[in-house]
Amino acid sequence: MTKPFYEVRQLRDLRDLITQSVDLFGERPAFEVKDFNNNHYNISYNEYYEQINALGTALIDMGLKNEKIAVSADNCYEWCLSYMATVLGVGVIVPIDKELLFDDINDILNISDVKLFFCDKKIYKKLDARKDELKKDLQIVHIRQKKEDGMTVIEDLLERGRKLLAEGDKRFLEAEIDPDAMCSLLFTSGTTGMSKGVMLCHRNFCFEVMSAMSVVKIKPEDCGISLLPLHHTFESSIILFFAPYCGAKVTFCDGFKYVLKNMKEFNPSVFVAVPLLLETVHRRLMKAIKAKPHGETLFKLGKVLVKAGKKVGLDLKNVFFKEIIDTFGGNMRLIICGAAPINPQILKDFDAIGIQIIFGYGLTECAPLAIINHDRLHLAESVGEPIPGSEAKIINADPVTGVGEICVKGDMVMLGYYNNPEETEKVIDKDGFFHTGDLGYVDKKGRYYISGRSKNVIVTSNGKNIYPEELEYHLAEDILVGECLVIADKNKKGEDIVGARIYPNFEELKEQTGKEAEDFSDRELYDIYEKTVNTVNEKLPAYKKILNFKIRRTEFAKTTTQKIKRFEYKD
Repeated sequence: MTKPFYEVRQLRDLRDLITQSVDLFGERPAFEVKDFNNNHYNISYNEYYEQINALGTALIDMGLKNEKIAVSADNCYEWCLSYMATVLGVGVIVPIDKELLFDDINDILNISDVKLFFCDKKIYKKLDARKDELKKDLQIVHIRQKKEDGMTVIEDLLERGRKLLAEGDKRFLEAEIDPDAMCSLLFTSGTTGMSKGVMLCHRNFCFEVMSAMSVVKIKPEDCGISLLPLHHTFESSIILFFAPYCGAKVTFCDGFKYVLKNMKEFNPSVFVAVPLLLETVHRRLMKAIKAKPHGETLFKLGKVLVKAGKKVGLDLKNVFFKEIIDTFGGNMRLIICGAAPINPQILKDFDAIGIQIIFGYGLTECAPLAIINHDRLHLAESVGEPIPGSEAKIINADPVTGVGEICVKGDMVMLGYYNNPEETEKVIDKDGFFHTGDLGYVDKKGRYYISGRSKNVIVTSNGKNIYPEELEYHLAEDILVGECLVIADKNKKGEDIVGARIYPNFEELKEQTGKEAEDFSDRELYDIYEKTVNTVNEKLPAYKKILNFKIRRTEFAKTTTQKIKRFEYKD
């Protein structure tokens, strides 16, 4: 377990977190947002808290005390406002993946017995087409939407709440909060099958903030940009809880396509990312570097000199890497990354140019951080150490490799799965350890390494265990590989062998050959990627070699955090 090295404030619940932020940073900007005309303006912590209180008061006046309230929309200020107003004294928030189809959304609304749904125009279109199938007592409130006849928008509730507050209504302001009662119900996005409702409480989130902020420094001067979907607890915890605790400012990205454009627009210093995004950006940067005369040599030299400068107190990153840093808006210093394995070289390269990547491990069931690197631990291959105040261990370890299931314990562990005590008992043991289902090992210094998901392991006919994630990492090193998936295939004898499915990087193929995707025959693509597979196999022992592969011409289905939906895959 990591020992804290930054002093932290104690937090009882999330209202305590926000009121402390207001006291310390009241006039500082909590958000920088854009209006319907793309004009920028700031919302201070004082204004944010005033709007939370107004919205919360209106929700209680609508009879929603202790009820469940859902939110689904593109990332925006109103998403955050809806969430915080709900958990700071009204009821339970149910964040819903904005990419879900109507049937999935409706299932969550019914299973959770949601009474009010905050949603934007895109989500409402999905609902309106089949509105007769929705719960009869469901109220819809529109966010990021200009008011039309018969429509309730969030501004209506803010106006109602302000009027009630002015009249002395203190039902929301004085609402009692139980730190151990469910305040958030999150349905896992499901790369592993049917989603389950994860119940989290104020204690879970407050522990995460105090623990992480005791080893990671975010400053009031920092500006974070929100790109990953806010329904995902990795993104929402950092944006909704970590940022206000530190007095930092939050901005919102317009989408994956606009991330670099928005970075130049907002000049953020902190960014939450997933490996796929960093891999894409890193690939483009390295390609641009190699295209310049002596570019690769100069890049390597610059990394050495910047590192040497750090040791004597000199910051030379803008001397050698200003063009790269300007790509991220000019101020980027910290990227928090998780959700999937990442090529260690990417971490090393970003660190060398002066952008720290904190890479860690967690799950929705852990609110979400469990094991992380931090300001004094910059490991490229390891996900780091258990967060302060928590424990981790490996069970059922292989006697040779040391690989076993990772289990974690601490106040970040969920209350359980919603209305599903049987599944809860399967994953939380009598000692309070959460069994993650992920495989890994720990070294002598207590640093953890992830091997893969236990459900993904391929067991070949000779009894060897193969971790698909390892082979996917090697395949993805080839710039011609857009996406890949390693799976169990069958040989002619019906025995399990290692197989791969590859989606080409058609953009790179076009640049190298001048040919469009449809101009390549299946045979041509097979010949190109046979070389890739053979190169990977040369690095592997015989039992791990990829013995069969197929090329696909469409991208894999992915979750909104850009993880391939492995268990939905079909040839």
